[in-house]
Amino acid sequence: MDTRSTDGSEGGVRKITMPLTDGVIRGLSVGDFVSLTGVLYTARDAAHKRLTEMLERGEELPFSLPGSAVYYAGPSPARPGAVIGSIGPTTSGRMDAYSPALISRGLKVMIGKGRRGDAVRRAIAEHCGLYLVAVGGAAALISRSVSGAAVIAFHDLGTEAIRRLEVGGFRAVVAIDSRGRDIYSRLP
Repeated sequence: MDTRSTDGSEGGVRKITMPLTDGVIRGLSVGDFVSLTGVLYTARDAAHKRLTEMLERGEELPFSLPGSAVYYAGPSPARPGAVIGSIGPTTSGRMDAYSPALISRGLKVMIGKGRRGDAVRRAIAEHCGLYLVAVGGAAALISRSVSGAAVIAFHDLGTEAIRRLEVGGFRAVVAIDSRGRDIYSRLP
């Protein structure tokens, strides 16, 4: 196992250091609890649309897709002295139209809330990726795991601008694993 990408498990939670390797991704299964440390990028639907348009035009993206992780979130403004405001997950299905193209070009991890479409699930399985869910309603708690944040692209989108986050102890659950198994298929 790549020691750069995983630090073990504590209390049933897998401690993971980003970026994730394919070996670590393959070792995770639906329902596993993870605690992430490293870099995540925020991007919601408006940013995803721009990213895919940039890919179609052959332009360089504001961050490197291979091995990256995107958190579907638009943080609220930070209070004085805080790195970031509340930063809860956005409904992931809004990114489904754009996700397969990004996954095929190296995006490894997506974090949000809710079900994903079949095309996304297939792309995750085909390209050894993961979809993680963060707990909605815990936005203030999630913000405590962010130690650094900077807007890196699309400033005009305000809260939907792409941010580079440095996180430690960011908690999530594997919802779609690298084999395409989906936690939501167990629900009515």
